[in-house]
Amino acid sequence: MEQFKKDIQFLYPDRVDETLQEIDQIMNHYRAITPSEAFKLDEEDAILITYADSFKDENESTLQTLNKLCKKYLKEGINSIHILPFYPYTSDDGFSVVDYMEVNPDFGNWKDVAELEKSFYLMFDAVINHMSKSSDWFKGFLREDPEFENFFIEENPDKEELNMVTRPRVWPLLHKYNKNGKDAFVWTTFSEDQVDLNYANPKIFLKVLDVLLFYVSKGAKLIRLDAIAFMWKKLGTTCIHLEETHRIIQLYRKIIEQVAPQTVMITETNVPHSENISYFGNGLNEAHMVYNFSLPPLLAYSLHKENVDVLTHWAQSLQLPSDKTCFFNFTASHDGIGVRPLQGIVSDAEIGKLAKIVESHNGRVSYKSNPDGSESPYELNCNYMDLLTNPNEADDLRVKRFMLTQAVMLSMPGVPGIYYHSIFGSENDEQGVIDSGINRRINRKKLEFSQLEKELNQPGSLRSKVYEMYMKMLKVRKAEKAFDPFGEAKFYQENGVFIVERKSASDTVYCLYNFTGGEKDIEKLTEGKIDLATGNNADSSLTAYEFMWIV
Repeated sequence: MEQFKKDIQFLYPDRVDETLQEIDQIMNHYRAITPSEAFKLDEEDAILITYADSFKDENESTLQTLNKLCKKYLKEGINSIHILPFYPYTSDDGFSVVDYMEVNPDFGNWKDVAELEKSFYLMFDAVINHMSKSSDWFKGFLREDPEFENFFIEENPDKEELNMVTRPRVWPLLHKYNKNGKDAFVWTTFSEDQVDLNYANPKIFLKVLDVLLFYVSKGAKLIRLDAIAFMWKKLGTTCIHLEETHRIIQLYRKIIEQVAPQTVMITETNVPHSENISYFGNGLNEAHMVYNFSLPPLLAYSLHKENVDVLTHWAQSLQLPSDKTCFFNFTASHDGIGVRPLQGIVSDAEIGKLAKIVESHNGRVSYKSNPDGSESPYELNCNYMDLLTNPNEADDLRVKRFMLTQAVMLSMPGVPGIYYHSIFGSENDEQGVIDSGINRRINRKKLEFSQLEKELNQPGSLRSKVYEMYMKMLKVRKAEKAFDPFGEAKFYQENGVFIVERKSASDTVYCLYNFTGGEKDIEKLTEGKIDLATGNNADSSLTAYEFMWIV
């Protein structure tokens, strides 16, 4: 316990001994029931990002359908699955959790999760900044049950210091609730249904620790800490990235490492790049991985500009604090494409141009509130293929432009996370937005297993073209040691071709990308080299939007 004492003294100086004792009890409980298994990230790791109910089939739970689909169609290229929140919830497609320790009965049960873990490594979501207002915790708080006292944050809405708080949404920071017959204004970073937990109360710290270790005991090899930047609130500050927040994450890592040292912690902080990477800590004490949030909008920006100068300069600036950390690379997710991570890399005017492209491709743009009362783009709500290409363009051109960006993502140092709509070549679900009024639904459509299977087996369909090309790349990637997540990488360009150079003890792989609609001469780069995709001598040119991995 001595190793945790300094952090507890910093966070909870009035409750040091009691908190340490509680931590010890929780750790001892989970040590007895948590299997100790070897797990180390390497070049074979590729993670599917999906909801528990993304795929549906008759007469089985959606978790069973997910298992069936992944084993049949993805096992050769995907070895891990990030199941987005699969707990009982009330809104935000899972991110308003009612009970952290139950499986939503609409999706299945813990037995279904255990079956999935037999074939794949699993990432669980820890939605621990906030809970549903329908949770037992918040209900107890509202009826003034002593067990839930100070579990959430009440504040006076007239305090001027609240104007300093960083806002990721346009609606109010505080919402009014009936607390045992009285009005209570409670902190809600994201929505009226998502009430923020009060980490200034050590009971919340302990409750959440119990949740995290419970997930490990249920088979989670990786844990995603959702919206983690907002955890600690302190009036007079922006209430984002506070030292207390970092210390909590560091302490959770220390404790979990004592019980299950193989566990990988990933922080999700959709903020400018320099702020995002602060969650690596010193490289040994905080997140093992952070989301590479600048990559998705930057790839789209570079493709539309047909210029890789900014992409190259940004990639050359990437630094990691140690060889024990890496990026979680992705291009699409259940959320939209955040544009805050572009700040400081391209101008606000260029971000505005991207937003206009999204709207012209039948997408949506979500906005955030600024301290001066203005609003600015926060997120592009669009299927990634529809962001990159006009839906009216020919399929072959769309696939080339889309797969170019996916290949870059797969070749970046770090672990790739692939959204289910990306690997199966989906497009905007405009009807989903119309029916729900929720912009993010444009990229969250549920897929019928039988219909998806039919389209995948239809030669020349958009889905089959994307799926077949994606699986081919994944098989090539997992066979090359040079794609180790922690391996060496260099970034440069020649003749306007973006180049990612990956190196292992035995090989150097050169990944060449043409972001333009014209042909590029690459004879000097490919001479004497083999195309990994074909096993033949590499060609001397790249056609429009073509890429090549050579060795």
